Amino acid sequence: MKGTSWIKNPDLAEVGERRIEWTKNFTPVLMRILERFRREKPLSGVRIGACLHVTTETAILVEVLEEGGAEVSICASNPMSTQDDVAAALAARGTKVYAFRGQTTREYYECIGHVLADEPQITIDDGADLISTIHKLYYGIESEELKYLRPIIGGLDIRELLGRMIGGCEETTTGVLRLRALARDGKLLYPVIAVNDAESKKLFDNPIGTGQSALDGVIRATGMLLAGRDVVVVGYGNVGSGIAQRLRGMGARVTVVEASPIRALRALMDGFAVESMRRAAAHGELFITATGNISVIRGEHFKLMRDGAILANAGHFDVEIDKRDLEDMSIRKERILPCIDMYVLKDGRRIYLLGEGRLVNLVCAEGHPSDVMDMSFSLQALSAEYLARNRGKLPVDVLNVPRELDELVARLKLESMGAEVEELTPQQINYLRSWEPGSK
Repeated sequence: MKGTSWIKNPDLAEVGERRIEWTKNFTPVLMRILERFRREKPLSGVRIGACLHVTTETAILVEVLEEGGAEVSICASNPMSTQDDVAAALAARGTKVYAFRGQTTREYYECIGHVLADEPQITIDDGADLISTIHKLYYGIESEELKYLRPIIGGLDIRELLGRMIGGCEETTTGVLRLRALARDGKLLYPVIAVNDAESKKLFDNPIGTGQSALDGVIRATGMLLAGRDVVVVGYGNVGSGIAQRLRGMGARVTVVEASPIRALRALMDGFAVESMRRAAAHGELFITATGNISVIRGEHFKLMRDGAILANAGHFDVEIDKRDLEDMSIRKERILPCIDMYVLKDGRRIYLLGEGRLVNLVCAEGHPSDVMDMSFSLQALSAEYLARNRGKLPVDVLNVPRELDELVARLKLESMGAEVEELTPQQINYLRSWEPGSK
């Protein structure tokens, strides 16, 4: 069964098209790749199924893939992250789009079902929901989500789908964790490139992109001043560290909560206070989670929070802040602003949750700056090309982005910014490759 686009409002296409064209001013690397793909058609005849945040940057990635000869179907990787005007513009171009802002859980998985019904040969994920669904279908793992999409996929033979599968790409930390768990259990069914782990992705997209865009979401939602604010960042990985550093740059007083002793030590050496969640809960004014884990802020912490505490999540799934605990402890819940829910606890204290506990940068703002996504989506496009060129030759595992592709994206970005890279002399190259030279 193959579907047609499922979007909210086709009349928004013109607005979306203008926004996409504006964004191209900030994606020079993707535009270079688009020009080459248009000439070479490296993805000719390949069907790509994408489960990504449907934003202006994603629309440019889709255009690059389609100019490369691919047939693309796309659904949202978050029920609240779709920019409806962008979805409309893509649908008007002829792309199969199954995405709109404000999806129910049923609609979200029905849209994944539509992408599967289009029988992709390469999957591109942000959070691994698409590839996880494929694996659940193959292994017969029943869930309520699968019940939603079964009527959509009809008689799709999952074994035949996998027999034509070339490979996949994963965009985010949470998704790579899920894929490595599959590989560790010996259950991964096709090769997947961990785009998230490329250096030009994890060193820039995660700390710099999320660092800025998460705070953009908080400020847009609340209008609050961050200078002087007591802010608790939960998690000090690539994402959390970037958020903490940018908060400090804006004058906030930052405390880090971290379970890893090594990362906690790094946060301390970077100049941040490091505390347990229980201690930090008692004094924080704003809390931002960035761990990729479940229930890092939960009932025992809500009990300690001051009246008026604000909670935001920068992790991929809406599981880091335990909403069930918060609801059980509340006597009233009210949406007081478009991106703010107020929970009134039984003792009268108020706790405010931003963006339903979903990705604050995408629900309350517009996601990463385009300049950063230029690198991440260039890696996605080049990784898809690499998969297509090496069909049937790659091991079934979670694979790194080839180093040469990672460095190519970095070089192209540097060129677009007017920077130069130092070239090593033959003598220097030989010195680095040799073991014989000693101290003089």
